[in-house]
Amino acid sequence: MRAAIVGTGARAQMWAHELRQHGDLVALADTNPARLAAFQRLIAGNRSQPAPAGEAVSGHAAPASWVIAQSADVARMLAAERADVLVVCSPDATHDEHIVAGLDAGAHVITEKPMTTDAAKARRILDAQKRTAGLVTVAFNYRYHPVYAQVKQVLPRIGEISSVHFEWLLDVRHGADYFRRWHRDKAQSGGLLVHKATHHFDLINWWLGTTPEQVSAQGKLFFYGEAGRRHGYDRGYARAHGTAEAVGDPFALSLQDNPAMKALYLDAEEHDGYQRDLNVFAPGVSIEDDLAVLVRYASGATMSYHLTAFSPWEGLRIAFNGSQGRLELDLTESDHVAPGVSGAVKGHSAALHGAEAAAEQGGVSLRLRHFWQPPQDLPVATYEKTGHGGADSRMVAAIFSAASAPTATDGAWALLTGLAANESMRTQRSVRASDLLDLTEWES
Repeated sequence: MRAAIVGTGARAQMWAHELRQHGDLVALADTNPARLAAFQRLIAGNRSQPAPAGEAVSGHAAPASWVIAQSADVARMLAAERADVLVVCSPDATHDEHIVAGLDAGAHVITEKPMTTDAAKARRILDAQKRTAGLVTVAFNYRYHPVYAQVKQVLPRIGEISSVHFEWLLDVRHGADYFRRWHRDKAQSGGLLVHKATHHFDLINWWLGTTPEQVSAQGKLFFYGEAGRRHGYDRGYARAHGTAEAVGDPFALSLQDNPAMKALYLDAEEHDGYQRDLNVFAPGVSIEDDLAVLVRYASGATMSYHLTAFSPWEGLRIAFNGSQGRLELDLTESDHVAPGVSGAVKGHSAALHGAEAAAEQGGVSLRLRHFWQPPQDLPVATYEKTGHGGADSRMVAAIFSAASAPTATDGAWALLTGLAANESMRTQRSVRASDLLDLTEWES
């Protein structure tokens, strides 16, 4: 396998490491030449900070570096480097351009979630896959999390599923980070119901073996953005770097204090003007931070879903009601946010991106409740402290083996729940998923 990565931000670091376990990483592409060079140095010997310029990648030939301006550049890179796998880690709104370029070049395309950000782009990807007879895999790593995989195995024990209650809480370390970078712009990310909740919507589709039909949603920007002024959190600065008001602010990100973040973002600003450390309460936020969704599925099951992006703790609570009982999962990633912990908010915390567990305490419980029986606490699958609970390495291994992996159609179904929810918020009406994109054309 000869692989290439487009988009050299934080998530690409995991792929650079994992791809080398399965073949050769032969090329990297980004629109920013300084970030591209810094990433090359960062992955040399799997470092946590950039190596000196010119140092070779330990044990591997250094991947070729390609500065791209358009999708045609991706196609030229794949041809020149004889790459047969393309991993897409660029901003969400650009995924379709790179996926289609990869398909047209004959590559197996693996894309980070969400597959894309709107129905028209999803259609373009599905059409290209059908036209080229190519393969698109969506990196839904949650399916490979040992606890979530266990839920899939246990669910049949409560019979036919009638309803699901799913609450996901992002703490003020992880949740805040979406509001200081490009994700705060809904045109780029689709909002948290597309960028983040696509993970959760895919889990429900996979767990229940069904697809969304009807969606209603309500959402608001309650905590971040200019609402922070109302709650007394905003210190009035635009970005953290070089700003006295940001010193001591638990919501500020210090790029200068972390060599990797400084090299990837602060030192690369001159090329594209991208600022990674915006004040989370500064104007310009167009995504919501408190979201409620109601979904009816083709199976007849319903789900009530709530996403909060400003919680004191991080994790989920989910309950399944079935014809033979109830299954309850409580998973705490971190029970609080400790500002004094190294890398908790300031600096480049791997915990922000799931590369490692948060420093604070966590835990997980899985409880089975059958009718007329005492509740049963099930032994929980081993929850590893690296790479999204060990899911990342399992996912990559599955993708490059004979095991089935999430497809472009899976990516579209998960996307549709979020898109329909966004449309429901816009129109204040219930939305049929098929009215946005009818997937029967590609499922036949």
